[in-house]
Amino acid sequence: MNQQTENGRANTLTAVVLDHLERTNFESLPDAAVQRAKTRLLDAVGLISAGARATGSQELLSLVLGWGGRPEATALTTRTRVPAAQAALTNAVLMRSYDFEPVGADRSDGHQIPAHITGTTAAVALAVAERESSTGAQTLHALICADDLAARLGHAVGFDVYGGGDNTGTINVVGGTVVAGLLMGLRRDQFRHALGLAINQTAGTIQNIFDKTTAFKLPIGLSARNAVFSAELAAAGWTGPLDPFGARFGFLNQWSRDPDPERITAGLGEEYFADAVIKPWPSCRASQPSLDAAVQLVQQHRLKPDDIARAVVHVPERTAAGFVGQPFQVGEVPEVSAAFSIEFAVATALQHGTVRLEHLTEEHMVDPCFAGMLGRVSIVGDLSPDSDHSAELEVHLHSGRKLQVGVSTARGDISFAPLTALEVEQKFRRSIAWAAGADRQQEAQSLLETLTDFEQLEDITVIGNALADLQAAR
Repeated sequence: MNQQTENGRANTLTAVVLDHLERTNFESLPDAAVQRAKTRLLDAVGLISAGARATGSQELLSLVLGWGGRPEATALTTRTRVPAAQAALTNAVLMRSYDFEPVGADRSDGHQIPAHITGTTAAVALAVAERESSTGAQTLHALICADDLAARLGHAVGFDVYGGGDNTGTINVVGGTVVAGLLMGLRRDQFRHALGLAINQTAGTIQNIFDKTTAFKLPIGLSARNAVFSAELAAAGWTGPLDPFGARFGFLNQWSRDPDPERITAGLGEEYFADAVIKPWPSCRASQPSLDAAVQLVQQHRLKPDDIARAVVHVPERTAAGFVGQPFQVGEVPEVSAAFSIEFAVATALQHGTVRLEHLTEEHMVDPCFAGMLGRVSIVGDLSPDSDHSAELEVHLHSGRKLQVGVSTARGDISFAPLTALEVEQKFRRSIAWAAGADRQQEAQSLLETLTDFEQLEDITVIGNALADLQAAR
């Protein structure tokens, strides 16, 4: 019956996607897609390690470890194995903790949407690959296919970060389900059901970010958990909608008033898309043009904090009125308040010439020098609404001189302003140092080399063991 139903709907949008997934394997993937995936995975593992120090992380780990269950996959940064769905949940939440993970799903023309796909898909990949004893090559294949489909879905429905929904809770669960389904070796009918089950578990609100709560990292974690659950439920015999993507009330029509299915099918299997930005600073992408401008002025003019009388940040009105434009307050979750604040990002960059994880702490925020700089920063929403990812910064010096710089594309974008391989590695080492201490660089280098040759791995558990050793050393 399942085969007849599938044959009878061979031209559905979901069937086109399943045809593609059946045709691909690791050897068929472009080298560029593999290298991009390895870079995202390196970034992800470093940030999972760093996330163990974030507000709420240890409480979540304690809760999940207390649930127990089948020892299938490591809850990363610990030595404890839990059901794969719960391991995926914790992996994703830790990675998301500082809003520092890869972002910005691209497409063939370079246009991006503000996605955070890797936070779910890499978390699922590391958990399910461990349970299934998958190789590095198999894991990369699943990750690349999943990221590509999630990116295509995001562009097909469109996404407005100020619309209220959080797409880490929508396209991410579909991407995570593709990862789990490929690594579990689901049959075609099971895969279709898994995708159908997954679209029943999409949710998330941007209000979490406006209110600067730990809940901002919950949708990305629930997507990871729900993705594994969807694949497991389908494998157990549950059924879902026949065309999860293109049906009358399928994913596209549920999440868009004017979806564009062509964004899913065009170049499918020829081009592979994904998060295109490796962030140089732990800050929301909407803050980074302003932050980038501050870093440039400090470096170019060797500015000292005492040189600066005031700083005016010009951004689009929507940005100024959004969550990153709110007046900065330390709040109950300091790192969330900091990560989503232009005022914080610019003030810190003008004081220190950069923003790093150690600045996303209450210790930095209550420092009188920082408070003094923060009081000199103001935001004006007067740029064109067409320049969402742009900023202009004016710095007025006590000498009477005015410095000014504009940024249209912040650093980290693979197409326009990529980080160098060395910069990506340095970010990884700093993330590990934040988690385990600066004296663990030898272990960090060993893990970096393992991740650099990820496609050669025969045993994914070495990553979990390395992260547990680093956390234990703290």
